[in-house]
Amino acid sequence: MKITRIAQVGALAAVAALTLAGCAANERGGPATEAPEGALSGNLVGGGASSQEVAVQAWTAGLQATNPGITVDYDPSGSGTGREAFQAGAIAFAGSDRPFTLDEIEAGPFDGCAEGSDLVEIPTYISPIAVIFNLDGIESLNLDAPTLAGIFAGTITTWNDPAIVALNEGVALPATNINPVHRSDKSGTTGNFTDYLSANAGSVWTYGSVEEWPVSGGEAAQGTSGVVSAVEGGQGTIGYADASRAGNLGTAAIKVGDEFVSYSPEAAAASVDVSPEEEGRAATDIAIKLDRTTTEAGTYPLVLVSYLIGCAQYADAETGELVKGFFEYAASEQGQTAAADAAGSAPISQTLREQINTAVATIE
Repeated sequence: MKITRIAQVGALAAVAALTLAGCAANERGGPATEAPEGALSGNLVGGGASSQEVAVQAWTAGLQATNPGITVDYDPSGSGTGREAFQAGAIAFAGSDRPFTLDEIEAGPFDGCAEGSDLVEIPTYISPIAVIFNLDGIESLNLDAPTLAGIFAGTITTWNDPAIVALNEGVALPATNINPVHRSDKSGTTGNFTDYLSANAGSVWTYGSVEEWPVSGGEAAQGTSGVVSAVEGGQGTIGYADASRAGNLGTAAIKVGDEFVSYSPEAAAASVDVSPEEEGRAATDIAIKLDRTTTEAGTYPLVLVSYLIGCAQYADAETGELVKGFFEYAASEQGQTAAADAAGSAPISQTLREQINTAVATIE
């Protein structure tokens, strides 16, 4: 099956602003769209991005508070696995740290969708990717993109390397060997991380933007939880993970323009704010083209925008009803607040919420 292309319409205009909810009063003024109380009943099965796991748990709990008849089973198996399972019709929706590409949509198939259906891809989870490390007595470091790329490419191998020392005046860096930890599974977080390295340090990181780790050496770990555990369990370790899972590990500020910026929901949202929407997609397919090279003050371009992905028309009507209710709650003001409280994500703006609600309204 091929997903048809439909032109963008005025009701789904390009995102003009994506800012942390509450940063501007008019961003919180519109009514939230939520599933009718008690109207949803059944088992909804999804899977994919481990970055979204905590948010999905918060959305599930919030939805069940008013719809006790629904259960949601989400397997945080990784973005790539989630997209593949969704295409095969094995799950009703996928979580993914990137949308399907236009070529992937054209090739299909999408077995759970009705023939000729478009995809609904909605950016409901905005979060910085934290660079996490474990060094006794050191809680924070400054790293620029070329140095970070050298560490993960294996060309910078000790913590007292001159490149790291030059960025961290006054920090007593040890001669400890660096053990870079990466994802072993096909991962949207890896895709976003390598996209940042490729865009900002392409002469050092020569492997491009990829979801499967391309460099031999270092330590491989399954999922976000695996990376965090591996970094926690060793000395001299460094990894990358959704910021909600950084915990008490050391974290790095990255260089943006002439300043070093620490991760935060506000800085993540500011980076999305300066990024355009991808062109050539269906009106229900809302994909953000992240500007990794921005030098705008206060932005943190090592950010992921994670998507909920479903069908505009499902082969099974009951499945479509459950997906629609779950997507509506995830995008609602209440749902976004729940995710922000649980996972430290940046709530979507009212402008984007209205665009998402129009897309989700097509699900049947």
